[in-house]
Amino acid sequence: MKKPVLFHFFMICMLFIIHNTIAQETRKISRISSPVEFDGRPDEPAWENLPFFELTMNRPNFGNAPSEKSEVTIGYDEDYLWIGARLYMQNVKKIFAASKRRDERLFGYDSFGVLIDSYNDNENGLAFFTTPTGLRTDYAVSGDAAGGGGGGFFSSMNYSWNTFWDVKTTRDDKGWYVEMRIPFSSLKFKAVNDIATMGLIIVRNISSNSETDTWPAIDPKYGFMATNKPSLATNIEIEGARPKNPIYISPYVIGGFSRDRIPNADTSAFIDDDNWQKNIGGDIKYNINSNLTLDITVNTDFAQVEADDQQVNLTQYSLFFPERRMFFQERSSLFSFKLGGFSDDLFYSRQIGIAGFGEPVRIYGGLRLAGRIGKWDMGLLDMQTEEYRNTPSENFGVVRLRRQVINPNSFAGGIFTSRLGMDGSQNYAYGLDGIFKVHKDIYISTKWAQSYEKAADTIPFNFTDQSFFLANVERRSEEGFAYNISGTYYGERFNPGIGFVRRPGLWGVGGRFIYGWLPGEESKFFNYAVTFNAERYERLEDNHLESFQIGPGFEINTKREYGLEVSLNYEMMDVTRDIDITDSIIVVPGMYEQFGIRGDIRMPESKKVTARIEFEAGGFYGGLKYSAAVDPMFNISPSLQVSGGYGIDIIRFPDRDRNNKVTIHNINGRILYMMNTKLSASLLVQYVNTEDVFITNFRLRYNPREGNDFYLVFNENRGFDDTTTINAEWPAMGSKTIKSPSYMNRTIMLKYTHTFKL
Repeated sequence: MKKPVLFHFFMICMLFIIHNTIAQETRKISRISSPVEFDGRPDEPAWENLPFFELTMNRPNFGNAPSEKSEVTIGYDEDYLWIGARLYMQNVKKIFAASKRRDERLFGYDSFGVLIDSYNDNENGLAFFTTPTGLRTDYAVSGDAAGGGGGGFFSSMNYSWNTFWDVKTTRDDKGWYVEMRIPFSSLKFKAVNDIATMGLIIVRNISSNSETDTWPAIDPKYGFMATNKPSLATNIEIEGARPKNPIYISPYVIGGFSRDRIPNADTSAFIDDDNWQKNIGGDIKYNINSNLTLDITVNTDFAQVEADDQQVNLTQYSLFFPERRMFFQERSSLFSFKLGGFSDDLFYSRQIGIAGFGEPVRIYGGLRLAGRIGKWDMGLLDMQTEEYRNTPSENFGVVRLRRQVINPNSFAGGIFTSRLGMDGSQNYAYGLDGIFKVHKDIYISTKWAQSYEKAADTIPFNFTDQSFFLANVERRSEEGFAYNISGTYYGERFNPGIGFVRRPGLWGVGGRFIYGWLPGEESKFFNYAVTFNAERYERLEDNHLESFQIGPGFEINTKREYGLEVSLNYEMMDVTRDIDITDSIIVVPGMYEQFGIRGDIRMPESKKVTARIEFEAGGFYGGLKYSAAVDPMFNISPSLQVSGGYGIDIIRFPDRDRNNKVTIHNINGRILYMMNTKLSASLLVQYVNTEDVFITNFRLRYNPREGNDFYLVFNENRGFDDTTTINAEWPAMGSKTIKSPSYMNRTIMLKYTHTFKL
């Protein structure tokens, strides 16, 4: 009797998948009938002949008419998609626009923009936003925004993505106005019978009312990121759009000077190691057709990239740093092959051209081909680096394929990566994945991957200790019952050469369960929810517990954008190697059991002064840890922002007689001055007392137009200790303590990039 039951269950699931399509209206975009003067005032006759897109309130009270009038029109000509908006305000003094910076995170600002699902795949989108100051914010959305926003480590919003487009804004006593033009060459799409079908979401934020208005109407039950979900977009049709296929050539020149303070031959003092730098290189971008782009880079340079944020590692696992380099941002979501956890991935681009503790490795060059061929999304990447210290010159390759299957919200695909050293070393990884929308907001995903190393005792196809498996089911909703349940398996010798894996040799299950409420128009609360998290992982080598976590929590968000989240957590962890908290405080291997509380308080970002506060208290590897962090921001004017962060970790081990306490201070500060939307200067300072490293990073950027950039960059690392202990090369020689220099490293660089369009 079991066979028929299982067969019927399988058939029911397949019917759910096959018939789970969203009926959408389709809006036809009209061709502009007369020229537009691009001046930030959509008042020409061309705009008057286009129909309006009527907005609906998304929050705070879904379904209501917007509190302020908006008139939004969209049209197109031979080269551009044109978007015009007249955004009225009853009291223009309430308009809040506190920045002119490119790619500003616009949470809490008065802003207007669109999300375009140019491939109409219900998962990926390109966002174009502005504010009354005329800034440009563009970002790429991946994974149907399931990873959240904010541009952090695990965000679905890639703010490092940039493309060619323009916007102008104006203001008067009735409101503010937008003219936006997006070249079709910047929108990758596939036309069928001369008609391009895309998904569209229009968004207006009104800070004074903590209000978001959208077209189409978007139910807030899909969460704070609902307005960034391509799956909730409505289709638009553009007939006869034939983008030109320009070639962009972007050569750069760079020059500068760096000085490192290094010990002399007998380690009696520090001496200067000076290095003058000069270089040339460049990038070429060629739009092969409307949906396929080739990028070529030669002598790739990332001197202008911001410094990584300092992190203090208090775990036995590796730290994860996000990718900031521009070349790796184009269609980066396509190349991603997420493994269990937020950071683990079969392809981690920071393995290319970065070694050790963030030291740059020269990249001779490479290419990337990304877009769509037929029904397949395709990505190909190949990069070559030079020899660096003990690492040979290496070639890095990635091929990624995926396509829609069964219904518009389901995908299947595969990936292949290679890391080939000129010394003969070889590492390969490959995998298959699929995500399937089975019913409304319920998704099932599966993944399999495997690695192979020539030097190791591995074989090309080993479905046990060289493999990774994942099975996941989730319901994506912030109203009612939602869940995310996963089972994962990491083989002991699973080691993707250009991936990131925090810890191989584990298997386990985990889940997050939520019950949420949207209390409605009469309440001061936008939503609140109770949560429950649990996970358990065991090691494969001995079948012993690696970690176990369980705990409840709750979350509240008000309509004025204040938020509070608190959770309790019980943990068991088996530490298998020493964890160096400081040079003198070490957590030794063993099983640790601990209980703690964590909290997060969020203030609205639509204020002159805003902040986020985090706190934590509880057990810590047999001791106690009390932590707090505050990240304030002062929006002094649209030209000046001052922000910072202070974190403190107070760690105590009462059972130890000596080396039983440490207090870690992590301090950072940033000043950003924006003369206008083209010229800006930023100063970033960071300090962690246990590392005794004070980092200064200054950047001046002049960006007269997209593709033309001038950078002046100054970096300096210095410490505060009067003396430095140098370990000899041979242990028998011991170590020596000498006077510290005033700084350890200082670099100043000038870089100019100029883009030619052919």
